[in-house]
Amino acid sequence: MLSFESDYIKGVHPQILSALYKLNEEPFAGYGEDKFTKSAKQKIAAACNTDAKDIFFLVGGTQTNAVVIATMLKAYEGVIAAQTGHINVHEAGAIEHTGHKVLPLPAHFGKIRSQDLSIYLKTFYADENYPHMVFPGMVYISQPTEYGTLYSKAELNAIYAICKEYGIPLYIDGARLGYALASTENDVSLPELARLCDAFYIGGTKVGALCGEALVFTHNNTPNHFITQVKQHGALLAKGSLIGIQFDTLFTDNLYFRISKNAIDTAQQLIDILDKKEFKFFLKSPTNQQFVIVDNAKQQILKQHVATGFWEKYNDNSSVIRFATSWATTLDELTKLREIL
Repeated sequence: MLSFESDYIKGVHPQILSALYKLNEEPFAGYGEDKFTKSAKQKIAAACNTDAKDIFFLVGGTQTNAVVIATMLKAYEGVIAAQTGHINVHEAGAIEHTGHKVLPLPAHFGKIRSQDLSIYLKTFYADENYPHMVFPGMVYISQPTEYGTLYSKAELNAIYAICKEYGIPLYIDGARLGYALASTENDVSLPELARLCDAFYIGGTKVGALCGEALVFTHNNTPNHFITQVKQHGALLAKGSLIGIQFDTLFTDNLYFRISKNAIDTAQQLIDILDKKEFKFFLKSPTNQQFVIVDNAKQQILKQHVATGFWEKYNDNSSVIRFATSWATTLDELTKLREIL
């Protein structure tokens, strides 16, 4: 079975696998106090132009989102997100489970607009009943979005300016951040991203790691007793070196950025294949996720040969499905896909 279902269907980059094997042969300190984790923090801090003491490693994206949002919000606050945002759609109510509400805004190809955010906040505080309502205490976005689209530097500047005006943090989900940075349409560097938000994470699970995400608080604003709260949420890994050594490897010799480019290069070839086979694109994505509209009957036939991701119903007869490339997608897989289609 050929699979383009997601970007974490393959295990781990060979250099990381080799590093993990070496880790298996020696003792290490627990809970991220090992030499590999400390080295990874220094390398990430240098790449982001931030402070290494404000970098943490968590096991997965959902855990990272839930912990960050829960620790940065007050008890009576919720988090603003695109209606299509991951925390609003595909995290099984993890945010609500922490006692905080997701406050959805209209999505435009996966993105929120600064003008919609401004109107939402102005309307909230203009309502005389706002003391009885869930306060908007944070803005959450993804880079790239769940639809593979990108926020430009201008868009991030506009959103962050509004956040600062209202004194609320901007948090960026970077599960696929490597693929955003590698896109030819991206105009935001890693240091610029760090400057234009209050917290973000660098995704490892979807970009070559076995597991793990690197969380960065960008303005010396780590919540008090953060590690204690991470553990309270069940998201602290005792064998922290397992994640630390992976990010130490990813941020050595630009490996993270080099392997991310493979997903973009193969996505461009995927677009060409789908276009020549006359698939109708649902939207234009400049990253590794490509969404096409297929007849439901044809989708059932395709399922027998190629795994893709179901995304949403398009109409009674058609659906939107997703093809995803990754750091590990090969030219041979693309050739086989072309033959199958």
